[in-house]
Amino acid sequence: MSTPGAAPSGTRVYRMAPPLVARLVGSAFVGVALLLFATTALVYAFGLNGDLLVVPLLLGVVGAFALGWWLRSRAWVLRFDDAGYAVRLVRGARVTDAAWSEVREVVTTTTGGHPCLVLRLGDGRETVIPVEAVAGDREELVREVRARLQRRG
Repeated sequence: MSTPGAAPSGTRVYRMAPPLVARLVGSAFVGVALLLFATTALVYAFGLNGDLLVVPLLLGVVGAFALGWWLRSRAWVLRFDDAGYAVRLVRGARVTDAAWSEVREVVTTTTGGHPCLVLRLGDGRETVIPVEAVAGDREELVREVRARLQRRG
């Protein structure tokens, strides 16, 4: 853990917020239910053995759990290093990666009713990061971005 006011160094990864992971995994389970519905209709229409329903059920459940594991432990939303930042898995982020030297301003705002961190680049482009999508403390995120900007050469 860094001391307050100290400039961060190295790579820092922010994972997806748990409520967002839960929504995505919930959607995956809805997809599994729809898959089972369609498979049931096909089994009935073609007079197939009902035991065939076990296959899409198992594949769907295993797939949904695998998605949840990947989102919680492997996937990342935001990655910082000494050179710059990268954003993944955020729809509408606009610019998904840039060097710290390109960032001219950092502001916090509300977009569509959601709090966002906006990194404005020198060429007029910007990166919009909904802070609700990022696991961890929002204030720490903003402090880290500002510290990295102060540290750039």
